[in-house]
Amino acid sequence: MIKKILFAAVCVCSLSMVAQAQQTFKFGTVNSQELFMMMPERETAEQTLQDINKKYEDEFVKIQEEFTKKYKEFMALGDTIPETIRARRMQEVQDSQSRIESFREMATQDIQKQQEALFAPIQQKLMEAIKSVGAEGNYTYIFDLAYPVVLYHGAPSEDVTPLVKAKLGLK
Repeated sequence: MIKKILFAAVCVCSLSMVAQAQQTFKFGTVNSQELFMMMPERETAEQTLQDINKKYEDEFVKIQEEFTKKYKEFMALGDTIPETIRARRMQEVQDSQSRIESFREMATQDIQKQQEALFAPIQQKLMEAIKSVGAEGNYTYIFDLAYPVVLYHGAPSEDVTPLVKAKLGLK
């Protein structure tokens, strides 16, 4: 009798282990780029970024015109003026050129920061939606078709890194 109970208990444990070992994994795919392009918030952000770009372009044109004017004045001086005045005017042209380069760098950095600030909440919203779908649908992985990256990794999954290391002979 005890042997039968013990045998039944072992069978039940074995069956539950087999059921857990045969757990199915659910995979999904999504094209995040396509979804991102469809989001209405993106259009608003792009318009804002274009407006910022236009302001920087207008300012750049003004600075460029100032440089061109100073350069033409310097070239028109000729050799008839004293060397100290010529050197001061040359320095003004060089300073104006430095301002152009500095402005270009600052504008590029600011535009990048603005772009990140404008698009980050939209990307976050998209990621939250993907994660929500993943959790609700009990997906193990969701792969992005636009980028080769896993966007959602739900439990359970098996890390096969040690197996791959063994296959490659790595320690």
